[in-house]
Amino acid sequence: MVNETLMQYFEWYLPNDGNHWKRLADDAPHLAQKGISKIWMPPAFKGTSSADVGYGVYDLFDLGEFDQKGTVRTKYGSKEDYLKAIATLKANGIIPMADIILNHKASADHTERFEVVEVDPTDRTKILTDPFEIEGWTNFTFDGRQKIYNDFEWHWYHFTGTDFDAKTGQTGIFQIQGDNKGWANNDLVDDENGNYDYLMYADLDFKHPEVVQNIYDWSDWFIQTTGVGGFRLDAVKHIDSFFMKNFIRDITEKYGEDFYVFGEFWNGDEQANDDYLENIDYGFDLVDVKLHQNLFDASRQSEAYDLRQIFDGSLASNHPQSAVTFVDNHDTQRGQALESTIEEWFKPAAYALILLREAGLPCVFYGDYYGIQGDFAQESFQDIINNLLDLRQNYAYGKQEDYLDDANCIGWTRLGDDEHKKSLAVILSNKNASHKLMFVGKKWAGAIFTDYLGHCQESVSIDQEGWGDFPVEAKSVSVWTC
Repeated sequence: MVNETLMQYFEWYLPNDGNHWKRLADDAPHLAQKGISKIWMPPAFKGTSSADVGYGVYDLFDLGEFDQKGTVRTKYGSKEDYLKAIATLKANGIIPMADIILNHKASADHTERFEVVEVDPTDRTKILTDPFEIEGWTNFTFDGRQKIYNDFEWHWYHFTGTDFDAKTGQTGIFQIQGDNKGWANNDLVDDENGNYDYLMYADLDFKHPEVVQNIYDWSDWFIQTTGVGGFRLDAVKHIDSFFMKNFIRDITEKYGEDFYVFGEFWNGDEQANDDYLENIDYGFDLVDVKLHQNLFDASRQSEAYDLRQIFDGSLASNHPQSAVTFVDNHDTQRGQALESTIEEWFKPAAYALILLREAGLPCVFYGDYYGIQGDFAQESFQDIINNLLDLRQNYAYGKQEDYLDDANCIGWTRLGDDEHKKSLAVILSNKNASHKLMFVGKKWAGAIFTDYLGHCQESVSIDQEGWGDFPVEAKSVSVWTC
């Protein structure tokens, strides 16, 4: 058994230089050496401009190949560069994963006239007007691609809603009217704002058979063209879960169970996550939003936070086999829509909490590893994360013994397995320097353990019963190994 580790290989403020796919390819051997087994690549599709981070998706069939929206390349490079990066990752034993945006389409080519009703932004089930006609950006013809790969043309009836009337310049949330139109059923999308089917731009109608067929056609073309080994699904709480369950079921049946999929269900509510996983028959994993929120609270509240509650309500606790654990990502970094950045003092402890435990697939964030430049700059934590990755590769195996028994100091041990004999002891504090008596195994009686991270200079001698009294500095983390 080898501990898998995922890395999100981008952050929001990367330079718009078209060289990111090349940087990733060059970095692949290093990432493999550090034990990164999966790479979550940024969206590769043509967006609203060359500067689009990828979530204002325009054409799923344009991977940086056609002159559309004022650019051939995407922010990250050309289609050729993208394919080379994927091939290089695979050659280094890393599974490349594509960030998939199916919820909406942006920057249509032409407007169309159709009927809508305006709804209350805080309760999308509440209709504010009688039906009226708007001129909306809903006709996608992809003239620059000239029907290469796929000849489907999108019209207003392929969408459930939009947010701009080009005729009047009015903004709002407009639900499109017509046969079999309306938001997805309330129990198939998140219930925030009454019904959170609509998020932004032109919202895809997954009840429409032509939409479903086009997504299936695209997915076959995309997987076969690129060779990606998995999907990260964007904004799934806004997408009909019945469609998503069937879509991913069919993908994994066709391309194998090793085709790994996880979704961004951005809701920290415990029951909502339970219900969603049940609705999709546990067909793909989810990011552990609640654990991130707990880590954020712990970093902000410092010693006032009760560390015994750090895993409360989390997927890592409730559904460890379905959890993708993370510290921060492109949405939570400073200046972004879901800003909730873990304070720097707590980042090392937060990464220990996801990298050195048995629950979940941990995801390392590019911005934490390489740092962030510009107005929302952040230092790099590469050295400490490298140490934790080394520990994950070589020590973090076997039975886990928890010592989550003190509001300001918690710890755990991993006792090793048949292939990885060594034990480790992790201890962290959010207040004063402290210590904790923890069991590492009788086989280590008389052994001397030291802090792999170098935060504590003393050593710990293991007693005849396999216990050691492990210290930690104030507001710090230490990982003890032999």
